[in-house]
Amino acid sequence: MEKFTEITGTAAPMPLVNIDTDMIIPKVFLKTIKRSGLGVNLFDEMRYDREGNEIPDFVLNQPQYRDAQILVAGDNFGCGSSREHAPWAIKDFGIRCVIAPSFADIFHNNCFKNGILPIVLPQEQVDVLMKDAEKGSNARMTIDLEGQTVTTSDGEKFPFEVDAFKKHCLLNGLDDIGLTLEKGAAIDSYEDSLGQSRPWV
Repeated sequence: MEKFTEITGTAAPMPLVNIDTDMIIPKVFLKTIKRSGLGVNLFDEMRYDREGNEIPDFVLNQPQYRDAQILVAGDNFGCGSSREHAPWAIKDFGIRCVIAPSFADIFHNNCFKNGILPIVLPQEQVDVLMKDAEKGSNARMTIDLEGQTVTTSDGEKFPFEVDAFKKHCLLNGLDDIGLTLEKGAAIDSYEDSLGQSRPWV
């Protein structure tokens, strides 16, 4: 998993509340078990018309937000089903951080497992960041995970809380498999001793 330490990039404003996982990635795209290739279908029903043409007014179709790395959203982001394809699609598009007043619990946890930092901030601070994001590509935010701060394009800083273990995993690029591999030496030692004490196993 890619490490997350600090990013500076364009933030896309999406002031909708209750953005559910079916809006993030419609169920028709859930047939794959690959984590790549889903970015093109992120927010599919809002990004494209029935003929598959881009809807110009949708934020991620606007030139200044096509390379957004940060998403500033409304309350209860990621509600609905627990589909892990939702964070896969967000990550594959290139978004590394989502900021909102609250997240659905399962989606929140899935973000950390897939290298995305979900940041919870009070509504009034999200409102400031939303206005900053509306400035377009010239307004670049900085997310510092080590220092646990969000900095606006004007230099205003907002601290955020993050679970210490999940922070460790993001900083070191550790998903569940990576965490297991950290114990590789202990696992090898156990298997060696087991082979000697119980060779018939």
